[in-house]
Amino acid sequence: MEVITITKLGLSIIDVVLFVFILILTILVVMQNLKLKKFLRGKKTETLEGTIVLLQKEVSVLNTARNTVDEYLKKVENRLKKSVQKIETIRYNPFKSSGGGQSFTTAILSEDGDGVIISTLHSRDRMSIFGKPVKNFSSEHKLSDEELEAIKRIRGNRED
Repeated sequence: MEVITITKLGLSIIDVVLFVFILILTILVVMQNLKLKKFLRGKKTETLEGTIVLLQKEVSVLNTARNTVDEYLKKVENRLKKSVQKIETIRYNPFKSSGGGQSFTTAILSEDGDGVIISTLHSRDRMSIFGKPVKNFSSEHKLSDEELEAIKRIRGNRED
């Protein structure tokens, strides 16, 4: 009968060890489940696969938005190149005896050198205003020395 008692005792120890092992595994499963719920919190899906699919859709939407913004910025940069970028004014006295240095030339140009040059000539009894179109830093009209100087200064100040 002693053999039977030892066997019963051995089974009891094995039962206790298995119970502790099952208890530890149950605790680990519960902890993993809590971690997974914390990971998925705030998501509209119940599974990790669903979360990954949702994230892929969100990344796709963000890529589309980024491409739209990139296209818009290219259009803005092209429009900006055509806008007034540089203005240069030179005052001078074309008439040595009169005028008092009131005459001036102003070049208003885009980044590509397109725009207009406005010149005024002041004398005692009259004032004249001239406008000349400019394309690529030059004009089909004859430019005065002051007008050429204004364009030269703008070209020298370009930020390439």
